[in-house]
Amino acid sequence: MLGRYERGASGEAVVEYGDGTMRVVKPGSFVRCAVTGEPILLDALRYWSAPRQEAYASPEAILQRLRQTGRP
Repeated sequence: MLGRYERGASGEAVVEYGDGTMRVVKPGSFVRCAVTGEPILLDALRYWSAPRQEAYASPEAILQRLRQTGRP
């Protein structure tokens, strides 16, 4: 079943991340996790950083990024 972001769009999307919101700049069906590189379907995207403009596949990926940078 296609989600609202996937209809008629394929490939990687370009997204602007806000605090609790996101805006699709270039339509696509997925974004990539900034830590693991794994694709995340837009309908399944739950974790991102607005200041870093990065998407994350899981809470574990967020923790890994925080450890890498040493700050939130």
